[in-house]
Amino acid sequence: MSSTLYSSDRGSGPSTLVLLHGFGASHAVWNDVVAEFSRTTRTIAYDLPGHGGSLAFPDAGPPKLAARAIAADLAERGIDRAHVVGHSMGGAIAVLIGLMAPDRIASLTLLAPGGFGPEINGPLLRRYGAAVEASEIRGCLAAMSGPQATVSDTSLGAYRQMRVQHGQADKLGEIAALITKGERQGEIPREMLATLAMPVSVLWGDADPVLPVSQAQGLPASFKVRILPGAGHMLIGETPAEVAALIHAQLAGRSTH
Repeated sequence: MSSTLYSSDRGSGPSTLVLLHGFGASHAVWNDVVAEFSRTTRTIAYDLPGHGGSLAFPDAGPPKLAARAIAADLAERGIDRAHVVGHSMGGAIAVLIGLMAPDRIASLTLLAPGGFGPEINGPLLRRYGAAVEASEIRGCLAAMSGPQATVSDTSLGAYRQMRVQHGQADKLGEIAALITKGERQGEIPREMLATLAMPVSVLWGDADPVLPVSQAQGLPASFKVRILPGAGHMLIGETPAEVAALIHAQLAGRSTH
C-alpha cells in the first residue's frame, strides 16, 4: 500500500466496506459506522489525498487522482470486490472508482455526492477549508447542516485534530479553490452515471446548503434515491441511523424501499 495514502483497516468478514469522507474531513468521521460494521465486515476508512494522514500524497486535490489512488490501493490489497460508501466529494470519488473499475465494486452508497450538478456553495466550502480554531469549525459544520442539527463535541474533535497538522490548512485551501473554481463544481455526465451496473443508492437532505437537493433529480432509473426532510449536508453526523440502514441494505443486497 502507498505510504502516503492513509487508511484505517478494521474488522473482518465476507464483505469489504470502503468509506470515503468528504472535503475537509478524515477517516474519523466514520468511527461510529466502523464500530457497528467491523464486527462482521472488513472496513477500510481512507483519509483522502491531501487530508489527515494522506496530507503528503503527491499532487493531491483532483477527485480523479484520488479515485485512481484508492482503486490502485484496493487492487494492491488483493480486494476483488468492495461496497463503497462516499460522502460529498467522497461520493464523487466513489462514482469515479465505479466507472474506472466496475468489476471491483459490489455497490455504491452515495451521501449528498459531489459531481451531480454544477451548483456548489463555494464561499461556505472555502470558509470551511480555512477553519482551524474549534469555534470556526463548529460554525461551518452548523452552517452545512440542517436547521435542527447539533454539532457534537466528539464530531468537532475529529475535525479539529486533523486540521492542526502543519500545512493542512494551506492544502485544504488549495483543494477548496480547485473544487469551487468559478463557483461551479465539475460534473459527472448523466450518461456516464447510467453505465454503472452495480446497485447505487443515494441519500440527500432536502435542506442541503452545500449541494442542492435538486441535483438528485433526473438520475438513472436504476438508482435508489431517498430524500431526507429537514436534513442538511452532513448526513453522517445528522442522520446516522438512516446512513447505517442504507449500508446494511447494500451489504445484504436488498432494497430500502
